[in-house]
Amino acid sequence: MSLPLLPTTAVGSYPKPAYLLEARRKFLRKHLSKEELTELERRATREWIQIQEDAGMDLLVDGEQYRGDMVAYFADEMEGFAIAGLVRSYGNRYYPKPVVVGPVGRRHPVTVEWFRYAQSLTSKPVKGMLTGPYTIAEWSFNEHYPTRRELVLELARAIHQEVVDLQRAGARYIQIDEPAIHTRPEEDFDLAVEAMEIVTDGVGAYTVSHICYGDVPKIYPAMLKLAVNQLDLALKNEEFALLETFKKSPFTKDIGLGVVDAHSHRVESVEEVANGIRRTLGVIPAKQIFISPDCGLKTRTAEETVGKLRNMVEATKLVRKELTETRNRGIAETRTAPR
Repeated sequence: MSLPLLPTTAVGSYPKPAYLLEARRKFLRKHLSKEELTELERRATREWIQIQEDAGMDLLVDGEQYRGDMVAYFADEMEGFAIAGLVRSYGNRYYPKPVVVGPVGRRHPVTVEWFRYAQSLTSKPVKGMLTGPYTIAEWSFNEHYPTRRELVLELARAIHQEVVDLQRAGARYIQIDEPAIHTRPEEDFDLAVEAMEIVTDGVGAYTVSHICYGDVPKIYPAMLKLAVNQLDLALKNEEFALLETFKKSPFTKDIGLGVVDAHSHRVESVEEVANGIRRTLGVIPAKQIFISPDCGLKTRTAEETVGKLRNMVEATKLVRKELTETRNRGIAETRTAPR
């Protein structure tokens, strides 16, 4: 992997520009064709790739300009789903609730063409990004399968096909989002682990699972059993309180370290972000750390998002420099020590 120490990346979503939001409204009213909408989604994707390059990020995301809700988007593209009415998710935000009405599966690759397009815009690696089977099942009504387990595992097989296709398309990094994974840890966390084993079985790409917010200590250290290379977590939102949990049992995977708050309009300063990274280095080695926002930034303004990304990158550069200076000082002292 051609990434520097403490690679900078993002979780997935960025805010949609005003022209795209208006286009989506027109499309729903049948005042705009699918082709016209897609062209504007491609334009917004180009803009966010450029913003990330200008900020100096290392591992890019496409910004999910073509998606609405992270579950309904996949349900719309797969077999076996219908979409019910709007359901409240948090605050005053709503999402269209999928309903499983038949056998689930893929009609066709869901994200591969968008990955190919985003990757064609940059020489830097772009992550393939999917919603995981456990979350799709948890945030849908099941009116077809006799058991929840059957639904989750059938979804896992479908998502596995998408992962394989992304890898064939050139994705070296693939993220499987599972924000619902800590919903019922006492009941069926082992099911989530089994599903992820299916999703990533035989996959050679570097895999990530994003698990945002929730009661992470309830599933730690059991979450380390998930069959991925990295767990991406929100630490900034609770001012790095999770570090105390990790001190009790070592974090053995790579971590996607959330260092800016995706739910706050405040743009954190470079020094504030750097301090969060420094605190984490006291618990987790630098070689295991990727730097990212807590979660997707689609609910922030474009100005806030750009500010957070730029300061995140600058803070990371500062800490990298400090680590290099410390290492060089140690080498020099070793060379000059009396023998």
